[in-house]
Amino acid sequence: MTDKLIDEIRNSLDSGEITSDVLFDEAISKAYKYQNDYNCFVTILDNNRFVSGNSVISGIPYALKDNISTKGILTTGSSNILKDYIPLYDATVYKKLKEAGAVLMGKTVLDELAMGGTGTTGHTGIVRNPWDKNRMIGGSSAGSAASVALGIVPFAIGSDTGDSVRKPAAYGGIVGYKPTYGRVSRYGLFAFASSLDHVGVFARSVKDVSYVMDNIKGYDAKDMTSLPDEDISYVDNLDNDIKGRKLFYIKEAIDIESNSNELKNIISNFKDVINKCIELGFEVEEVSFGRELLEAVYPVYNVISCAEATSNNSNLTGIPFGNRIEGNDVNDIIMKTRTNGFSELIKRRFVIGSYVLQKENQDKLFLNAGRVRRLIVDRMNELFKKYDGLIMPTTSDIAPLFDKASDKLSEEYLILGNHLIIGNFGGFPSISIPSGFVNDMPVSVNITGRVKEDCLVLNMANKLESVLGCKGMVAKHE
Repeated sequence: MTDKLIDEIRNSLDSGEITSDVLFDEAISKAYKYQNDYNCFVTILDNNRFVSGNSVISGIPYALKDNISTKGILTTGSSNILKDYIPLYDATVYKKLKEAGAVLMGKTVLDELAMGGTGTTGHTGIVRNPWDKNRMIGGSSAGSAASVALGIVPFAIGSDTGDSVRKPAAYGGIVGYKPTYGRVSRYGLFAFASSLDHVGVFARSVKDVSYVMDNIKGYDAKDMTSLPDEDISYVDNLDNDIKGRKLFYIKEAIDIESNSNELKNIISNFKDVINKCIELGFEVEEVSFGRELLEAVYPVYNVISCAEATSNNSNLTGIPFGNRIEGNDVNDIIMKTRTNGFSELIKRRFVIGSYVLQKENQDKLFLNAGRVRRLIVDRMNELFKKYDGLIMPTTSDIAPLFDKASDKLSEEYLILGNHLIIGNFGGFPSISIPSGFVNDMPVSVNITGRVKEDCLVLNMANKLESVLGCKGMVAKHE
């Protein structure tokens, strides 16, 4: 039953056909069954049971990314430096889900401290793709995506700083939603890059994402970046008429010349989706975004995210936080703790961030990256004066094989592979929905809309989902 959509689960609960305890036991049983093969969880909460609640998601089990604070429950950020950390407070998103009656059944594996896109750097091991164990699920919200794709839970919570909800959702054949910046409180989320971080939702349909969003959105006095609630239900507006709504796609990304049959098939799938959009009543146009701006997205993201991550994680020293390794003095303790506590990937990012933030480099690197970010966001906002949304293939590939070396300098990587980051640069609401299969692996399209227009983005995605034939998929795992 945990592999069903929320409406079906709710009906079964309300009719007495099943109970919350039965649902929870099913989720726990599946979690243990698949743990060795897929490694979704850092912690499985065997004894966490339904207490109370009267929302649509009451009594329904879900999973939470392990960089979200849970009082009294191990919260590691999938890093050795925090492998024994137990928070003293609850994150707002967790608190809201508890109040709604949703039941947390596990904390999920991520790329260490959410810095990565592969699902391979968590301190408890790699997360595998439920559609093919030889492939990545992507990251950083790897375990949350895999737990939904496997049917362990109907929804899960992740975080998205560059594409960390939407890309794993695409690779896993499920829906991934990154709301407007500030729409969901980040109080209790371990900060990676504060100007880019968002709390996001995984589910198996746009409607299920909307059910969860209706329960977790809203203003939080503990998060100064949080937005006032619009006092509207996203679910109630999913079926609004979309005729005449205008979408655009980026010419430079779709016109890439490549010898890859995989990419050609992804573009072909995307063109089929565009035809379906037109049949639904959308107007769709091709637009030139600007090659220089598109090629700048990835390096700008690297500079800003590494700089902010270096600052945000400066408290992980073994003194206030972190598993302390004793030394001769304070500096020796910090050096040994951080050297042993972080993986090589994290240390490289901190080196880059420290270099970027050095006084002599700040203007040329960090501040200049901010200026280019503004140019990219301004270009999007200019297009949003005419169009209601950007529609694109979510990724330039299917889920990569673990032993496949990616060509980081290819056009498809630099331009098509990184367009999701624009949603973080501008705080735009952005959703990925499955659109079919290439080489027996799921592929996906993404819709990104104007800031604060979450309701419209979900409405447009719901209409498109209704004709794509991929709603409610569960991985055909081994």
